[in-house]
Amino acid sequence: MINSRFGTALFWVLLWPAYVAAQSVADPAFDYAIAQTRYGEKKGPLVLYDGGHNNPLSLRGQYAAFGRVLEADGYRLATHHGQLTAEALADARIFVTVNAMHDPENLDLPTGNVYTDEEIETLYAWVHQHGGSLFLITDHMPCAGSVNKLAARFGFNLINGFAQRKDGMPEIFSRRRGNLTTNAVTDAEGAVIDSIRVWGGTGFFPPPRAVIISSLGDDYEVFLPTQAAEMNSPVAATVPKIRGTGLVNGAILPCGRGRVCLFADGAPFTAQLQGIKSRKRGMNHPDAAQNKQFLLNIIHWLDAP
Repeated sequence: MINSRFGTALFWVLLWPAYVAAQSVADPAFDYAIAQTRYGEKKGPLVLYDGGHNNPLSLRGQYAAFGRVLEADGYRLATHHGQLTAEALADARIFVTVNAMHDPENLDLPTGNVYTDEEIETLYAWVHQHGGSLFLITDHMPCAGSVNKLAARFGFNLINGFAQRKDGMPEIFSRRRGNLTTNAVTDAEGAVIDSIRVWGGTGFFPPPRAVIISSLGDDYEVFLPTQAAEMNSPVAATVPKIRGTGLVNGAILPCGRGRVCLFADGAPFTAQLQGIKSRKRGMNHPDAAQNKQFLLNIIHWLDAP
């Protein structure tokens, strides 16, 4: 398991060779304040954050902005280490897992499942029967493969590859472009989302009852490497790929008494500075002005009765 700051940075250098040239850190200048909060300070429900499945992005590290935005909205946050149990989930309203990995020491195929069958059934029962909400955030291989069995339990088929725009342009999903849909998240009262920015990730096939948030489409290809090193840019012609048509990277799903949101890119909910030039990536990026509200809209939807 990766615990050190150096280990976390090394993970991203290895896993995102096409995008990351140096260590990334949380942006200390990111404005996480909220004009109108949902709850009073620490008066909201408990959001349980996964820290027990080789999750390289912690609430004290590169996902600090994620946690601070939720705390500014009044939510209580706690990190859970170790295996998931019904007792651990009992007091939580939302369970968040980000980029859980099966084996951080081996990023190549085959990718094993990081959650045990028992944990998957515990999570499913907590959502379906007890009304909990799951926010499953993953990324390109091997992250997607590591949680594919968990996603499949809710009907999602994750592609253990990595998505890339054919033209290499910034990945903007908007209503104008037609790749961001009108739904309960983007059309939240008083907080309409017209555009979000993402950074790669992967795609998946949603179950029939899911509501698509954002779709890849013909603008994308999803590469299927067997080794993480094959994600270097430019991608070799020998790496298999599929068209992005029919694939999505964000969706929500009512599930029994609970709810699920799956998003196949972890970067949109960070606020990072990368490299010696401190390039912005995540909610702090100029192209991502609505990403913070997008995050809040997802959390509010998951929090709804």
